[in-house]
Amino acid sequence: MEYGQFCPIAKATEILGEKWTILIVRELLMGGSRFSELQRGLSLISPTMLSKRLDSLESHGLVVKKKISGQKGYEYFPTKSCEELLPIIKTLGDWGMRWARANLPDDDCDVELLMLYLKRSINPDNLVGNETTIRFKFTDLQEFSTWWIVVEGDDIDICSNDPGKDVDVYFTCNVKTMVKIWMGDSSYKKSLAGDDLKIVGPKALTKDIGSWMQVSIFADMVPASEIQN
Repeated sequence: MEYGQFCPIAKATEILGEKWTILIVRELLMGGSRFSELQRGLSLISPTMLSKRLDSLESHGLVVKKKISGQKGYEYFPTKSCEELLPIIKTLGDWGMRWARANLPDDDCDVELLMLYLKRSINPDNLVGNETTIRFKFTDLQEFSTWWIVVEGDDIDICSNDPGKDVDVYFTCNVKTMVKIWMGDSSYKKSLAGDDLKIVGPKALTKDIGSWMQVSIFADMVPASEIQN
């Protein structure tokens, strides 16, 4: 994609403006490095398209591709030029939360992306004990309706199959309820009071869920519809 202009915005858009590219950068900056990790955060992208976009980012110096030692496959790491996009990605997220927040159809509530974000939101330091298992039951899904997050020390894993561990906290709700909580459009307290959410577990874990499973960094952004002119 070329615009035929010397404008630096046009030149940057030639690199970053292709479909999926900016979201791949988002995933890289949020810690995704393996192909499968990047795919998990971009569930609708095809492997061919992801490979093509990663090759393009590598050719423009935004990504370094390294062979995984002793295994098949590669890892992808952001370079300094890619890391300098972090405040731009943050500002884009702020803008989206303010001006595009109302445009959230149910089809956009991707459970796999939600679980990935919840995993990234876990703060193990505020959990009790060395191991915690959290189960999520999404009442509006026929398939992949039950998920687990297993925290062992600083290691955090997502499972769509029963990991065979004792569950410490149970969440039951539909996907959109959890998305709205994570995005800051609702809260645990409000969802519990409205019977949109059920949580079962010891008080030590359930009395302050936000301390160990934090909401989005964009959650405090006030939507445009609530701003007084």
